[in-house]
Amino acid sequence: MTYNRVLLKLSGEALMGDKPYGIDPAIVQSIAEDVERVISNKVQLAIVVGGGNIFRGLKGSADGMDRATADYVGMLATVMNAISLQDGLERVGVETRVQTAIEMQEIAEPYIRRRAMRHLEKGRVVVFGGGCGNPFFTTDTTAALRAAEINAEVVMKATKVDGVYDCDPNKFKEAKKYSSLTYQQVLSDEIAVMDSTAIALCKDNNIPIMVFDIFKKGNISRAVAGESIGSLIS
Repeated sequence: MTYNRVLLKLSGEALMGDKPYGIDPAIVQSIAEDVERVISNKVQLAIVVGGGNIFRGLKGSADGMDRATADYVGMLATVMNAISLQDGLERVGVETRVQTAIEMQEIAEPYIRRRAMRHLEKGRVVVFGGGCGNPFFTTDTTAALRAAEINAEVVMKATKVDGVYDCDPNKFKEAKKYSSLTYQQVLSDEIAVMDSTAIALCKDNNIPIMVFDIFKKGNISRAVAGESIGSLIS
């Protein structure tokens, strides 16, 4: 494997599969099996999961909710996804811990950086829920922040598309895919791959970002092995 410690960012939408809402157990199972292959190769893996399949704070705010309140509801949605992912991982034999930025002692550990790193060293997967614990920050920013905190070598953003494009490939046939690009390109051209705060955090800490398609079975282990299956931002 190319990387020893990886931060995997899963969007909430990735857990939906073809469903219009919620969690597709088949997708969770597929992700869990792929993660198990990665862990069996002694790679340390942490996961940040979004909540867009259940509730998205920005949409709630646009519909009239107070923005901070909407973001807190979104954070709770990420915890639901984190616990579901933990269940899927443990069913394939992967020891997993959920840590949340908002304390929920009955269902998860509070986020403690040194404890998270100790879990990773012991071969456990750590799933971070609750975002970064503050409104107005996305789970992309949380992924960049946690990656820097745990000294991850790369952020892997698993999405519904197979890389970074100059425009939406679902809307424009002429969309051009980038095999590689720089942080500055993403920021200057305002390419919608992660929010600017997340990109800037990765740039400042020299953490590369790999973007790839989560729905192709085995892509997580291929990405960790260093295969060129998506787009690399560095």
